Amino acid sequence: MRLSVLTDNTAGSYFMAEHGLSYFIECSNKNILFDTGHTDVFIKNAELLSINLDKAKTVVLSHGHWDHGNGLKYLKNKKLICHPGAFIKRYRKNDSLNIGLDLSYEEIKKRFEIIESKEPYSISEDIIYLGEIPRLNFFESKTTTFVDEKGDADFVPDDSALAITEGDELVVVSGCSHSGICNIVEYAKSVSGIEKVKAVFGGFHLKKIDTQTKETINYFKRNGIKEIHPSHCTELPALAAFYNEFEIEQVKTGMIFNL
Repeated sequence: MRLSVLTDNTAGSYFMAEHGLSYFIECSNKNILFDTGHTDVFIKNAELLSINLDKAKTVVLSHGHWDHGNGLKYLKNKKLICHPGAFIKRYRKNDSLNIGLDLSYEEIKKRFEIIESKEPYSISEDIIYLGEIPRLNFFESKTTTFVDEKGDADFVPDDSALAITEGDELVVVSGCSHSGICNIVEYAKSVSGIEKVKAVFGGFHLKKIDTQTKETINYFKRNGIKEIHPSHCTELPALAAFYNEFEIEQVKTGMIFNL
């Protein structure tokens, strides 16, 4: 398996960056574009990496936020896998800023073959889109700064991830972990039937050194997960805490991970 970072908040040498996330995943002769960021930065960085995005016939949208899906406007004629709740209008509580997708559901339907699923969906023998994540632990997904189109609290129920099998181990790829990265990993283990987690990638949505960050670190330690790659919406205090425990490497655009 190979994961290339096309978009992230931090720029690598010669590569562009933006607030967003996009990965190009190559696994078992299957190429997947996981999220798109919010501009065409993912396309420009793919070109610098000599990655042909035409080879990715499948796009997975982790959830319906602008910084993960507005890059969809630069693509067409692909299969798009996502949760059916990804297309609602959604806003920040404090200033009513629109944080949903630019393209409407009707516009996206014209550009893509859409597969909407709340349930786990097998993309290939080794890759599972997890669908809606059960939120079972006591420390994740307990508060939100978002509201939906009805004005109700939006806990981003469409937030999902990928479970990728590598032999007898599991690689988990998340976009923003609004559902909680520990909830995601536990569900990935349950759905795949694999207990041993080799690596975890993505935004962990941790902002400071609080109970959630501490419990997340404890979870990774208990489960013996060695390769941990938090990025995007994982802010500096939380990144520092992960560095102190695991000596993580900062994720930057243009980086390639071979597992």
